[in-house]
Amino acid sequence: MARGPHYRVPRRRRREGKTNYYKRYRILKSGQKVRAVVRKTNKYIVVQLIEFSPKGDVTHVGVSSKALFKFGWRGDPNNTSAAYLIGLLAGLMAKSRGIAYAVPDIGLHRPSRGARVFAALKGLNDAGVSVPVSKEVIPSEERIRGKHIANLANKLMSLDEELFKKRFSKMLLRGLDPRDLPKHFEEIKQNILTKFV
Repeated sequence: MARGPHYRVPRRRRREGKTNYYKRYRILKSGQKVRAVVRKTNKYIVVQLIEFSPKGDVTHVGVSSKALFKFGWRGDPNNTSAAYLIGLLAGLMAKSRGIAYAVPDIGLHRPSRGARVFAALKGLNDAGVSVPVSKEVIPSEERIRGKHIANLANKLMSLDEELFKKRFSKMLLRGLDPRDLPKHFEEIKQNILTKFV
């Protein structure tokens, strides 16, 4: 019996390092059908709530940090703060669809402490979707709020204003002084929460 082209896709994705099928199999074998999938691209953080189905996976929620701009976000869309906020947004959307639990799926990302993928999982949990994740790997509250970026911006501004402008050019172009990032983070967080009240 001739095999169709769909048989080549899993092998190709495994070879290219895009999908860890062993990890995916273990998740499915655990009996948990909904996965909290977090992925990073060059520009954005993507969070999806995907349910396994024999006929094909069903995506209940799929949102990228690009959506944060609709809430007034002027920071970078792929930093730790954005990862948390998009996790929070995805979690609130999932909860409104009746999803209360999901298994974490960070794909091929190395599970290093403080990674952005864990900030996104923290956002999901804070939204009310229970996603198992160790507290040890979640970024600190200060890092999630962007305090480390504000501190760096303060330091650069006092040492070299030109370097400050160069380092934070995109953020400044969007109208945000990086020294105000923690305050801005809280504003956007409140904007997201208000939508689901």
